[in-house]
Amino acid sequence: MRNKISILALVAGLIPAIANAESTVRFWYHFDNPENPMSDLVAKFEAANPDIKIDAQNVPWNSYYDNLYTAIVGGNAPDAAMLKMHALPRLLEMEALEPLDERIAGWDGKDEILENLFDLTRAEDGKQYYLPVQYVALYLYYRPDMFAELGLEVPQTCEQLREAAVKLTRDTNGDGQTDVYGFGFRGGKSGHEHWGAFTLGRTGVALDDSLNSPEGIAGTQYVIDMFRTDKVFPPSAPNDGFQEIIGAFKTGVTAMTIHHIGSSNDLVAALGDKVSATTVPECGGGRWTTFGDESTGVFANASDKDAAWKWISFLSSPENNAQFNTATGQLPVTRTDSANWTAHEKRFIEATQNSLPFAHLLPPSPATPEFVNTVWPTNMQRALNGEITAEQMNAAIAELFAEE
Repeated sequence: MRNKISILALVAGLIPAIANAESTVRFWYHFDNPENPMSDLVAKFEAANPDIKIDAQNVPWNSYYDNLYTAIVGGNAPDAAMLKMHALPRLLEMEALEPLDERIAGWDGKDEILENLFDLTRAEDGKQYYLPVQYVALYLYYRPDMFAELGLEVPQTCEQLREAAVKLTRDTNGDGQTDVYGFGFRGGKSGHEHWGAFTLGRTGVALDDSLNSPEGIAGTQYVIDMFRTDKVFPPSAPNDGFQEIIGAFKTGVTAMTIHHIGSSNDLVAALGDKVSATTVPECGGGRWTTFGDESTGVFANASDKDAAWKWISFLSSPENNAQFNTATGQLPVTRTDSANWTAHEKRFIEATQNSLPFAHLLPPSPATPEFVNTVWPTNMQRALNGEITAEQMNAAIAELFAEE
């Protein structure tokens, strides 16, 4: 009897320890902004959930997915992470993600998420693996002061953009060297978003064999000609990434470029009312721009999936989502935060909203990550440098997607 009482007492003594045991959620994210609110969000969450600790790790963007795929293969994936749609096919192929459908269905905050965001982020198998956390749509930035100086209209077609870019490319200080270029083209990683605006809006063109059509080839040739014939891109364009295109626009080296609202506050701080925005131009019968998604997901190997879900749903809830997006410079996904959003000036919000009717995600294909990270930048750089033709570049991309 004494032994039985001792065992019961031991078990009873363990119950509080088990109840108070902490779960740790390893969360990967990528913020370039030095004013990072993650520590405040973590503190707020942990205060409301004392049994859960958040280990939030800010992983550099340039190596984010390389590090993530390596961690998954090595059995050391985080419990949750920020994720883009182009990574979904590969992550599903790796069986790395936890379906979220049941958790979303039982979540009080699901009706706060903006209309269509769940549709845009749903996987091809019909399941929801992502929880939206921010979004943007890319548009055309331009210098209204330079346009006014030369009496130019804001371009609405590819032809108008090319004409304006030629006139805006000039030697402004009389030293015989071009010091302003009409357009800042992103030839490095993620520059497919620029190329897509000039190519994928054309009638009948998509990321498939239609790239080999005359219309598809014309889109890529347009980009090559802007660089090699018109010389309206800076010479560094084949290798330029985000920092280069935004830096050149901010300092007046370029008069137009394509990006999203995440850059607007930085540009306004540098240029004031000498920066504005409009939709990307109509090219060959239509318009195409990137729906810039960012979501979060729970990994299949998470040590405490419920805790990981509680954390990511916290980030997509009113007030928290607004605070999260003050760092990313993108737009909140909740109805409440969207209605009260004042973090960007109206002209950039309007350019985003006006771009949504023709904004697209890249196809949910296993080929998409390779297209984004390798095939597009490699072939675009070679085409801009005159090493391959527009036909060869498009054929390489079409072949990639045909192999899926």
